[in-house]
Amino acid sequence: MRPAPTILHLDMDAFYASAEQAAKPSLRGKAVVVGGLGPRGVVATASYEARRLGVHSAMPTAQARRLAPNAAYLVPRFSLYRTVSDQVMELLGRLSPLVEPLSLDEAFVDLEAGGTADDSASARATGEGLRAAIRAVTGLSGSVGLAGSKMLAKIASEEAKPDGLLLIEPGTERELLAPMSVRILPGVGPATGDHLRRAGMTTVHDLAEAGEAELVRLVGKAHGHGLHRMALGLDDRPVVAERDAKSVSVEDTFDVDLHDRVRVRAEVERLAVRCVERLRAVDRSGRTVVLKVRRYDFSTLTRSETLRGPTDDPTVVREAAARLLESVDTTGGVRLLGVGVTGLADYTQEDLFAQAADARELAQRDREHQAPAAEEPVPEPEADNGDQLAARRWPAGHDVHHEEHGHGWVQGSGIGRVTVRFEEPWSAPGRVLTFRIDDPLLRPADPLPLVRESPDYSSWPASLPKSRSSGAAASGGGESSP
Repeated sequence: MRPAPTILHLDMDAFYASAEQAAKPSLRGKAVVVGGLGPRGVVATASYEARRLGVHSAMPTAQARRLAPNAAYLVPRFSLYRTVSDQVMELLGRLSPLVEPLSLDEAFVDLEAGGTADDSASARATGEGLRAAIRAVTGLSGSVGLAGSKMLAKIASEEAKPDGLLLIEPGTERELLAPMSVRILPGVGPATGDHLRRAGMTTVHDLAEAGEAELVRLVGKAHGHGLHRMALGLDDRPVVAERDAKSVSVEDTFDVDLHDRVRVRAEVERLAVRCVERLRAVDRSGRTVVLKVRRYDFSTLTRSETLRGPTDDPTVVREAAARLLESVDTTGGVRLLGVGVTGLADYTQEDLFAQAADARELAQRDREHQAPAAEEPVPEPEADNGDQLAARRWPAGHDVHHEEHGHGWVQGSGIGRVTVRFEEPWSAPGRVLTFRIDDPLLRPADPLPLVRESPDYSSWPASLPKSRSSGAAASGGGESSP
């Protein structure tokens, strides 16, 4: 535990949904749900307006539609979210060399290591300055927690939501934690929480009073020891700048089980290419290709193949994944496919072209040894699949550009039509027009920035206070700044 609250935790507020509201003036102040929109879709993020109706992350989209039938349901736009995340992480990097990203919208920052805070006053000023900078650069809000440990900083940011700041003064940790639910502590999920409840422990105070020996008896030595320390507010974990990924993967769940073997193979190859794109985005290569197949009965199979050396060649990964598919029985139907690469390295095999050629040659030998079979034509899409094809081409919420009407976004599609609202992040709510899905004047477009003219923060945070101030101590723990 540090004697000053110099560990900062930032958590952007309802990140995906807030970004969509910022990009679409007509959705501001309204319920927005971002996630998969098919029968098996799951909510990724819900705006605070939707949360008040009972919608939350990880909820099936079908259930969300019953709770909030009038909400806007949008397909995620990860290119936009990554762009905004990069802007936020760049600001965090100006505060300290020790920034530990947890996801696109969440990170720890060691302010002491960056010299931007050494006491409560400077920590609070830095946190408020960060919130203002994020809003100016991205147009979005984030909640900030400040404390002497990572655990408490994260709890503080959660308590500060939405759009707030909470600083926990050193020495007040136990008083703050005592009345909170045991579920607030890291690692206490529904099962552990229920187990503790049956033992009569529902608050953090109950855990602290029970003692380490009793918690070890209830949940085991490692977990019990950690729980007791957390209940006392103790956490010595450092902020780690590099969180080295062990694998890169992508997967898709299909609205309708896939039965056509040709379609299954095509989806596997498409996922392999997407996986390599992610691999290259982080400047890595990998040695082992992994295929994941979830069948109609929810049984999940994984197959892997280790290559001669690390690679980021899409041909190598695609063909390895296709070979792995040959060993999986998909006749009953496939509901999910995934392709991943493990054994990551920061270099690639020098003879990638030879490796790709070897892979093709191996696949060709396998085909030659198989009994010849009549070539099956790829089935034409059925008429009633038109809505599915339109949804794939024109996903709800994604950007489009029309040669006559300008930039807009897809409100919905079906029956051979696509409905578009034409507006920009800095415009008034726009008008709605409907077009044929094959309109030659309409095309997909890249997202627009959320802020038209981002201010210059190249010299930030030079103006923030950095020295210890004996006469300007911040108010006590638990105060939140809206």
